[in-house]
Amino acid sequence: MDKQIIKAAEYLKSKMKLVPKMAIILGTGMGDIADSLSDKITVPYSDIPNFPNTDGTWHKCRAVIGKAAGRDVIFMQGRLHYYEGFSMQEVVFPIRMLKAMGVETVILTNASGAVNEKFAPGDIVLIDDHIKLGLDSPLRGRNDDSLGGRFFDMCNAYEPRLKETAFASAEKAGVKLYRGVYGYMTGPQFETPAEIRMLKIIGADLVGMSTVPEVIAGVHCGLRILGLSGVTNMASGIDGGGMNNCVMDNAELVLQDKMKKLLFEIVSNCE
Repeated sequence: MDKQIIKAAEYLKSKMKLVPKMAIILGTGMGDIADSLSDKITVPYSDIPNFPNTDGTWHKCRAVIGKAAGRDVIFMQGRLHYYEGFSMQEVVFPIRMLKAMGVETVILTNASGAVNEKFAPGDIVLIDDHIKLGLDSPLRGRNDDSLGGRFFDMCNAYEPRLKETAFASAEKAGVKLYRGVYGYMTGPQFETPAEIRMLKIIGADLVGMSTVPEVIAGVHCGLRILGLSGVTNMASGIDGGGMNNCVMDNAELVLQDKMKKLLFEIVSNCE
């Protein structure tokens, strides 16, 4: 494994008494969920050696380690996006750092636009599978055999047993959980109506600008992956859809409490 990743992992581990086996990456508008942890330690990304420079990004950009539902968890309060100018290798740096620390399970959350009209803003959708429309890959270039093989299976990128746990947890928490396919576009511009029609034809239910590179890198290095997407708006060209100012508002006001309730229940029930 890359020495820079190992150094970052060792630094973050030095701040903890115990390294959690589970990490949760918080998407747009969901960062405040990490503030609910008890016995928490906060480490800014800028303090972690070799971590990509997040100056000028709009997330809180820090790791929060503490207890959720009585279990130790690492929350990553903000992610790196390809559209911000980060390389794919930088986008997945946190995933590989978590692996080097000893994390085994990663839950990725995001905000998305609904392509499938059966969804509505405020819904939470389990990511059953994804369609990658960005051409670049975090695995382009020389393969690091210490992380995983050059070629690997993506049939169950989102682990079936974690999906079962998520649905059982949603029922316990009283949260309606849907399932769908996430379409990855690199952004930062929102999609055109024609692009949304294409996504619908090829089988996407949601569209967003994150998560998929992290999933690819996570599966490559043997992490168990679960994806949860919060619908903030209807996609362009759909009634009531298109570019508007509701994305952040819906994520913070409508989705955050519901997502927190679901995440904490999943943490409680996860093996």
